[in-house]
Amino acid sequence: QVQLVESGGGLVQAGGSLRLSCAASGRTITTSTMAWFRQAPGKEREFVAAIHWSGGSTRYTDSVKGRFTISRDNAKNTVALQMDSLKPEDTAVYYCAASGWLAPISIPPREYAYWGQGTQVTVSS
Repeated sequence: QVQLVESGGGLVQAGGSLRLSCAASGRTITTSTMAWFRQAPGKEREFVAAIHWSGGSTRYTDSVKGRFTISRDNAKNTVALQMDSLKPEDTAVYYCAASGWLAPISIPPREYAYWGQGTQVTVSS
């Protein structure tokens, strides 16, 4: 079992930055592809970014490309999402997710085995 705890959310003005962190416990995440999802009020949960278990590749949804960066620190068992040039439409609850063993980077949401509780990000205009 893996427990995931997100932190770093908050209120920021448009154009600002936030850095989300996801701390994993229970077991190492070195063999897990990790991802961030978000859910805005009244909308479905959507994929934001993923990083392969090897750390060798990343994937982003089009709306955040060039603004968000996902990274991982296997020594600390953490994953981060650096969010720059934030826009009001980035407002959502952000969730961290971990895949099963050695999953590829392009797995669908249902293939992520573990989820955090989420952290709120609010971007004011």
